[in-house]
Amino acid sequence: MRIAIANDSPTAAEALRRAIAASGEHQLAWIARNGVDAVRLCADLPPDLVLMDLAMPLLDGVEATRRIMRDSPCAILVVTAQPQDHVHQVFRALGAGALDVTATPVLLGQGGEEALLAKIRTIGKLVTGGAPPAPTGTAGVKRLVAIGASTGGPVALARLLKAWRPPPDTATIIVQHIDPEFAVHLARWLGEQSKTKVRAIAGGDVLEGGVVLVAASNDHLRLAPGHRLCYDEHPRDEIYRPSIDVFFHSVARHWERGAIGVLLTGMGRDGAAGLLAMREAGHATIAQDEASSAVYGMPRAAAENGAAARILPLDEIAQALPVKMVDPS
Repeated sequence: MRIAIANDSPTAAEALRRAIAASGEHQLAWIARNGVDAVRLCADLPPDLVLMDLAMPLLDGVEATRRIMRDSPCAILVVTAQPQDHVHQVFRALGAGALDVTATPVLLGQGGEEALLAKIRTIGKLVTGGAPPAPTGTAGVKRLVAIGASTGGPVALARLLKAWRPPPDTATIIVQHIDPEFAVHLARWLGEQSKTKVRAIAGGDVLEGGVVLVAASNDHLRLAPGHRLCYDEHPRDEIYRPSIDVFFHSVARHWERGAIGVLLTGMGRDGAAGLLAMREAGHATIAQDEASSAVYGMPRAAAENGAAARILPLDEIAQALPVKMVDPS
């Protein structure tokens, strides 16, 4: 592979260059000393993979990743010193499109070259057309149910999960407009109401079959390449946080298997555009009907823009999901 380096530290860049050369499998494409140059060089001299640092002048690694994935997409591996000390930035970079993260190897002595090269080999399977690597826990996930809700959502979600339980091959993600401090309590309450395994998403999580995962941040939830769930503060001017639209759009872009988008009761229009993107990507889409909605805002928007392939009462949505029903008692 042609591998590029984006790192403003001469020492770190040289350690990465030596690791690439020592592998005997790859060649150096270029070295960028700041994020602006990395974005420009990705457009002018597209590499197969960029080793992206987080802290750089002019444009940091998170924003550089976002712009590269928007303008000239390529595989990006975050390589930074002590990534465990920069968890928030790491998750933002993953949410922007980076595939994985590893520590920068040191220039002298033993210092992480093998870990770096192992990550590069794994990503190389993607770049060269090999089978995409599935993060631990996602190999058996064949279907994804993405649910968005707002006003009246907690009660609607409890009713839905009481009537339906995702099987081992189906991952379920909920984006509910709620203060992040209450999201963890919402997940616990939904689990108690439905006797289904429900937990809050910490960030960087992999999809889990048979488990319901709930967004629990004021940042937006995204399904990133590699099927990890990551939080991203962008777009900052989005009034709904977390945005259902942002998550649905990421599913439309990055989920290649079967999926169903479900938009439940709520005020406003969040989720309608993202649900339309899911439908246009070939996924099934459902919106709650007016009679059973506490507020018929978001589902109405999905009906009006053609995003909802089916419009159903809340109690019929569980029956429309392609999984085995459970006794609600």
